[in-house]
Amino acid sequence: MAVQHSLELDNGSCDDDGHPARTGTLWSCVAHIITAVIGSGVLSLAWSTSQLGWLAGPIALLIFAIITYLSAFLLSDCYRTNDGTRNKSYMDAVRMYLGRKRTWMCALLQNLSLYGTDIAYVITTSTSMRAIQKSNCYHREGHKAACSYGDTSYMLLFGGVQVVMSQIPDFHNMEWLSVVAAIMSFTYSFIGFGLGFAQVIENGRIQGSITGVPADSVADKLWLAFQALGDIAFAYPYSIILLEIQDTLKSPPPENKTMKTASMIAIFVTTFFYLCCGCFGYAAFGNNTPGNLLTGFGFYEPYWLIDFANACIVLHLVGGYQIFSQPVFAFVERWFTNKFPGSGFVNNFYTIKLPLLPSFQMNPLKICFRTAYVASTTVIAMIFPYFNQVLGVLGALNFWPLAIYFPVEMYFVQKKIQPWTRKWVVLRTFSFFCLLVTIVGLIGSIQGLISAKFG
Repeated sequence: MAVQHSLELDNGSCDDDGHPARTGTLWSCVAHIITAVIGSGVLSLAWSTSQLGWLAGPIALLIFAIITYLSAFLLSDCYRTNDGTRNKSYMDAVRMYLGRKRTWMCALLQNLSLYGTDIAYVITTSTSMRAIQKSNCYHREGHKAACSYGDTSYMLLFGGVQVVMSQIPDFHNMEWLSVVAAIMSFTYSFIGFGLGFAQVIENGRIQGSITGVPADSVADKLWLAFQALGDIAFAYPYSIILLEIQDTLKSPPPENKTMKTASMIAIFVTTFFYLCCGCFGYAAFGNNTPGNLLTGFGFYEPYWLIDFANACIVLHLVGGYQIFSQPVFAFVERWFTNKFPGSGFVNNFYTIKLPLLPSFQMNPLKICFRTAYVASTTVIAMIFPYFNQVLGVLGALNFWPLAIYFPVEMYFVQKKIQPWTRKWVVLRTFSFFCLLVTIVGLIGSIQGLISAKFG
């Protein structure tokens, strides 16, 4: 690590604290956020809307958008302490404001959530790659053809790509990847919206009902509604990587001001696409709305557009996987560096020069740990390849503790909010409401996962 820092300082590319110079702008920040937010979750929103119905579905999407912005607003103010110190990561902020004990709980939850999101991205990518092959098969042989393909080879292929991509050093070297990924996410979201809209026009009516898809019993309906809330919870929050993104922003203007503006823009844009994809998908298919809007084959034609949309998903999630894995890499590698300062395996960087390519720095620890990380997410995705259920579990686990509880508690400390003041009561009530959403979403999603695996 010391070798790398000395090279960066020689090039004048570091801040005065020895970390990479921050050159991020409002628009690079928006790109990072959109890359993180519009991921595989958008594809489940039509199904979620169908479970909740025309009344509760759109309202839930709007409420989660508001909650996500409030969370981002609170957390962005925790980036700098009162003495000007920067908290470069979510965990740094928790350590600064809430102490060591809650930092360990935060570290466990954050890294588990990031790890789980990467597992979901492996599942989604393989599903999209398989959908391209199935789409071509249906076009050739008709919509009644079997066209059955497995996931394993696609998961292994995506894992192989991520082994290479995971050697990108850190967030500061990923702006180009986030821009490409954000463009891809806009593209496939717009295609999903367009196909749903076209299907509604072709049907000549809006399908669906106020109460959503009927179930065999009240209990089954509740399980599915709870799982739908978990899926929506997965689609929105990006609190766990907000401070890492904010640490890329140049200053002036103040980083929290830029982050709040970027969050408002990004959440407005994503909510528009979420409402379009969720509502038009449900309007097009009603009770037959697929779990994944672009791979569940509610749409068969034009097959080339389905192929293109799924290719965009794959390209986006190549970048999205890195957005969520880089904080885990940084956490583990920083721990090893502090624990073994004299180890060459941990700290030495070696210059590699390949024909026709620029030279780059390689570190043995990074190669081994990052490769093992990618391999483990790929293996777990093979064991539990259940799209909606996995998204619901991850969304529920992530939502309250990381997107609500810690930001609220840190805001209390940073702003010195006294107990039982109006702001304290409002934020406590807000946190309790979100806790209830997390509990019901987690219960429904775990029940769905168990049923899918063993039912």
